Amino acid sequence: MKLNRLPELQRREFLRRASALGLAGTAAPWALNLAGIGEAAAATAPTDYKALVCVFLYGGNDHGNTLLPYDQPNYDAYAAIRQTLATPRDQLAATALGLDVGGRQMALAPQLGKLKGLWDSGRLGIQLNVGALIQPTTLAQYKAQSVPLPPKLFSHNDQQSVWQSSSPEGATSGWGGRMGDLFLGGNGTATFTCINASGNAVFMAGHQAVQYQVSVNGAVPINGILKPLYGSQACADALRGLITAADRSHWMEAELNSVVARSISAQGVVTAGLAGVPALQTPFDTTSSLSNQLLMVAKLIAARQALGATRQVFFVSLGGFDLHDFLLDEHPGLLTAVNDALASFYAATVELGVANQVTTFTASDFGRSLTSNGDGSDHGWGSHHVVLGGAVQGGKFWGALPEVSINGPDDVGQGRLLPTTAVHQFGATLATWMGVSATDLPLVMPQIVNYSRRDMGYF
Repeated sequence: MKLNRLPELQRREFLRRASALGLAGTAAPWALNLAGIGEAAAATAPTDYKALVCVFLYGGNDHGNTLLPYDQPNYDAYAAIRQTLATPRDQLAATALGLDVGGRQMALAPQLGKLKGLWDSGRLGIQLNVGALIQPTTLAQYKAQSVPLPPKLFSHNDQQSVWQSSSPEGATSGWGGRMGDLFLGGNGTATFTCINASGNAVFMAGHQAVQYQVSVNGAVPINGILKPLYGSQACADALRGLITAADRSHWMEAELNSVVARSISAQGVVTAGLAGVPALQTPFDTTSSLSNQLLMVAKLIAARQALGATRQVFFVSLGGFDLHDFLLDEHPGLLTAVNDALASFYAATVELGVANQVTTFTASDFGRSLTSNGDGSDHGWGSHHVVLGGAVQGGKFWGALPEVSINGPDDVGQGRLLPTTAVHQFGATLATWMGVSATDLPLVMPQIVNYSRRDMGYF
């Protein structure tokens, strides 16, 4: 009996590996962009449309120069700790947030003026001090190592994975993909449930859902079959036949050809869908990688009916935030890119009439140290992130505002924040808005069972 099951086990492993191969990257013209997935039963069968967009800032965004103290006493404490990295207070007047938090006032970085406008209009709010945790953790528990802690803290690859999946590097599913699992069957075409416009990310991998990758130009084609190959249409036709023929005697070859055939079909659907929507009038900075990714997401949302989608999860990203050096030179430009891209994307959702149906949020490996190393900051833990959309009850902070201090109640060392809100709570709030039931939340965010509060109040 065990021997009889071996081919099926091999088949499953082949499919898993073929799926991984198919997600190798959008730059490769031969990349397979989907695996052999079935139309899974959805947790709900929604008739409306909702989309969740993750904007991941790779490298660990310096939250200390993203959201800054503005009231004089706390600004002075910030400047004394940050030393050469401190943003001059007189540059913050235009982005000061008109919200008093226990006598404290905060300001966005000067480069985030458009996000300040979205805050003022109630469409953007800020989740304070959120980060990877396994269960609620006090500073005393951290120091005593008396509770389980996220593995490999302060490691880029591992903390990127923990943020996206709840597990260190090597994880096979993320909470965006696990959310997608619950909505596969509710979409006309399951393939377009999780779409990545950036590159392979574990956040978008589900147990059944597979991230469909696009470039900023749309679906990634297999170039050898789109036009005459080596100047010969016969060669292109022969290649198509070789890579899609279903009558293969070996199951591995048959399955691989089936994956490729579906990839070709999906590429045609996406291309036709994008061609069928009017050009967006909202301006985007087409010199910016992040803006171009979000422009493609906006176009795909415009084509949602052609794609048969009622629930979608998208992923975009921007790198360069690991600023141990040159923080004052590099960070303002990165924030400008985020500011312009998010503002344009929100405006595009307004233009498309779906602002209330699309929520965008930022995430990053971790925050950074409040202390200066002379020319930059070092790896941290908790950080501040924005949640943006027409359904967001913005113009407010969620969570606890940390003290501006070294060796204070929120500091595990060098001004690294011990998170007071967990990624699980952050993700559970977003998943609930998407329509995930309270019963199904642990399928998306497994460690949410350790938290009594599962809705941070964004919506």
